Amino acid sequence: MLFTIGEVLIDFVAEQKGCSISEATSFRKIAGGAPANVAAAVAKLGGKSALITQVGQDGFGDFLIQSLANAGVDTSYIQRIEQANTGLAFVSVKSDGERDFSFYRNPSADLLLAPENVQESWFKEGDYLHFCSVDLVESPMKETHRQVIQWVKAKNGTISFDPNVRLSLWENPDDCRQAILDFIPYAHILKISDEELAFISGIEEESAALQSLFVGDVEAILYTKGAEGAVLITKEHSFYQQGFKVKVEDTTGAGDAFIGSFLHQLVAHGVKKEGLVSFLTENHSEMLTFANAAAALTVTGKGAIGALPKLPVLEKFISEGVQDNELARII
Repeated sequence: MLFTIGEVLIDFVAEQKGCSISEATSFRKIAGGAPANVAAAVAKLGGKSALITQVGQDGFGDFLIQSLANAGVDTSYIQRIEQANTGLAFVSVKSDGERDFSFYRNPSADLLLAPENVQESWFKEGDYLHFCSVDLVESPMKETHRQVIQWVKAKNGTISFDPNVRLSLWENPDDCRQAILDFIPYAHILKISDEELAFISGIEEESAALQSLFVGDVEAILYTKGAEGAVLITKEHSFYQQGFKVKVEDTTGAGDAFIGSFLHQLVAHGVKKEGLVSFLTENHSEMLTFANAAAALTVTGKGAIGALPKLPVLEKFISEGVQDNELARII
């Protein structure tokens, strides 16, 4: 079973391409939030996943729970409160291809999920837990992350962390970086993009920066390099796999599709923490190809959860897909 913990929110995505949020005139409502997307990625591939979070007693919360349920995610761990509203995010894709974000959560309901509102009995031997950095701002939810991580580790579970840096949510970039550095040692699997590496590590040289992240319990790093593909790095080995050439419609959720499909394979094969490195070493090519393909398919659709692929579609794409070094930016 894969649990994810953190934000679920409404993404209002600009209908117009090539503009900032200030320039956009209309937006489309979709379910979003990286942990929610990862849970949905696993569920749509046929795996068992659940999201631990909190939403408001509002129509947006209703919409998010229904969207996740429709994707196959176990929503029984999502709680409702009246003290705060469901979080909102406005997103546009600028002319340079980068995304422009504006978040409305001051605080949102997810940030108020306190440790006393979660239960150790939820977690079973060998479960997986995935989290990101958006809900690591100072809040009850940050401490809930610590508690849940502790419980999953006590049951020989595997922890995955994708920092998924969103600086617009932090008053100070240094606070964001420090929170990420504080939580990296808890993870067994760390996903990081080429755009985040220097910021998080404080080191410009790529190899040295990556090696500096092997702290605490970290055993494997997934380093995504956009058009150049992705690399799986362990303390002893490094494995590169190029991506797939696709026509990009919307990059929202591509990284979540990548890590979600990667984790799905581990859960589906029953990989335990103690056998993680050996399994990844033996199956690196298939694992990375599968994850690259999931990300590629996701960017060919609109939104995140709606564009995430189901297993038959993904397997067909891998068997027929064309890999190329002249890649669209898929991760």
